[in-house]
Amino acid sequence: MRQRRFVGLAVLVVALLAASGCTVQRYWGGSAGSGGSGEAKIGLVTKTDTNPYFVELREAAGAAAAAQGAEFGALAGQFDGDNDGQVRAVENLMQQGVNTILITPSSSTGVLAALDRARQAGVLVIALDTATEPAEAVDATFATDNVEAGRQQGAYVKAALSGAAPKLLMVDGTAGSSVDRERHSGFLEGIGLADNAPEIIGRTNANGDQSLAQQGVENLLQRTTDVNAVYTMNEPMARGTFQALDGRGLAERLTMGSIDGGCEGVTGVRDGEYAATVMQFPKKMAEQGVAAAVEYARTGAKPEGFVGTGSVVVTDRPMPGVESQTTEWGLRNCWGDQS
Repeated sequence: MRQRRFVGLAVLVVALLAASGCTVQRYWGGSAGSGGSGEAKIGLVTKTDTNPYFVELREAAGAAAAAQGAEFGALAGQFDGDNDGQVRAVENLMQQGVNTILITPSSSTGVLAALDRARQAGVLVIALDTATEPAEAVDATFATDNVEAGRQQGAYVKAALSGAAPKLLMVDGTAGSSVDRERHSGFLEGIGLADNAPEIIGRTNANGDQSLAQQGVENLLQRTTDVNAVYTMNEPMARGTFQALDGRGLAERLTMGSIDGGCEGVTGVRDGEYAATVMQFPKKMAEQGVAAAVEYARTGAKPEGFVGTGSVVVTDRPMPGVESQTTEWGLRNCWGDQS
């Protein structure tokens, strides 16, 4: 009987959310709950439901919740940067009675008011993958140290240039997001350049999207093809960048790095589309977030602060001074636990 009631409510909420522009996985009914009730009701809000990285994070969270007997639902913005969609998702989750919200905020500041309302209602709020600004806007963050991941990519590209001066294109993500800014600054630290350095010969924002990256890089290449290094903020943008470079016969003449570490991205490294990627571990983020949610429901205890989940350079062209693993290792571990 209880399961049938949840199914009926889920159908109703799916219809309501379709009208509001959110995407939905599963729901239940009730008002926002607090810790110590013993029953974990977890809602996840990701930036999109199409990027493979967030698909993996959602599936890992759902599997972890099922393994621990917790109820679970997932919503997403319609695109990377859809702050309004994420705000609606948070509000819908509160209406459905969750006691924990896990969120990968599209903007580090765009959803703060909604998260504050959730916390005031007794909901545990945990950021996954992307930190909020200020960090205290959530109870805890389980994420990659994005500055360090960017620094690892930059150090690799610098080593691969073997002393040659960089002629660098930078393919950034969503302007204003903390992930974009942190990876960008970390990369520049790793390669040893200031943000206004003349060695940066072009830059474009692609909002994490493959097609936008291809278009943006094609536009940059109309100005110059004298390029020997490329930074990409994530692997979908690396794939778009590769298409643009390959169309000009440039892909094999330069060093490109990226960040994510999905199986498709590691395969791209193995196949020579780009030289290296920095693997993240969204499965670990999701599992640790769900474990904290279950503990909160059981005892009322909340996690605190930033919990780093690690990052590893994956390449088949190792460079001196840059610790890395092979693509064979990467394909065994893509987006999973470090081993």
